[in-house]
Amino acid sequence: MQLQDVLFSQGFGTRRVCAGLIQQGLVRVHGRNATEPVVCTDSTLDVTPQGLRFEVQGVDWEYFEKAYVLLHKPAGTECSQKPSTYPSIYTLLPSPLRQRPNKSAVQGVQAVGRLDQDTTGMLLLSDDGQFIHRMSSPKKHVPKVYEVQVKHALDARQVEALLRGVVLDDDPRPVQAAAAEIVDADAAALHLRLTLTSGKYHQVKRMVAAVGNRVEALHRSQIGTMALPDTLAPGQWCWLRPADLAALVAPA
Repeated sequence: MQLQDVLFSQGFGTRRVCAGLIQQGLVRVHGRNATEPVVCTDSTLDVTPQGLRFEVQGVDWEYFEKAYVLLHKPAGTECSQKPSTYPSIYTLLPSPLRQRPNKSAVQGVQAVGRLDQDTTGMLLLSDDGQFIHRMSSPKKHVPKVYEVQVKHALDARQVEALLRGVVLDDDPRPVQAAAAEIVDADAAALHLRLTLTSGKYHQVKRMVAAVGNRVEALHRSQIGTMALPDTLAPGQWCWLRPADLAALVAPA
């Protein structure tokens, strides 16, 4: 693959823009055995993309045919390309991830499902349509774990109702939703850890409201068997490696 095509595939601009970046000496390529990256000015240079690392205007980058990203979503952000009130989570990502060419009408990585503006925690993004479907489809039953802070002291009746299933009757067609698991239900701390294997609009908040309580804070801490890394601060993101992807789809 030509070097200009590698940059284009990663979202660094049109092919003409990518060729210009290379010809202006703004791209450095990491050699297989070299200790320092080398400036390359030949935009048509043939390179092996797999495992390729390079720098564009000082930005260190690694080639990925498909992008799989984990973002620690902070509060006060919207999972929308066109936010209405709060800043978009996409502004937290570097421009190449937002500009990666895509066959669909929308370019760049897309959020796998959404978290409310006041909800924090694990958010996946990708430009792989099959992966997005696999992770978001309710038929796939991918477990997602939420740390829930509630307003009133929990009781056994509420926990039992959440596990048995509650009717979300604020839908045009009322549906029943149940937690797959609840642990660490602490009445004194007003906290519970709740696992869902399906996703509906405001589901955790609506389920808790259906048993006569209210969510005060909500944080997604785990998807599949992969937990949000302690080293990833709110607003930070990281690439997902093959082992991470396996953990996401593995049964909990």
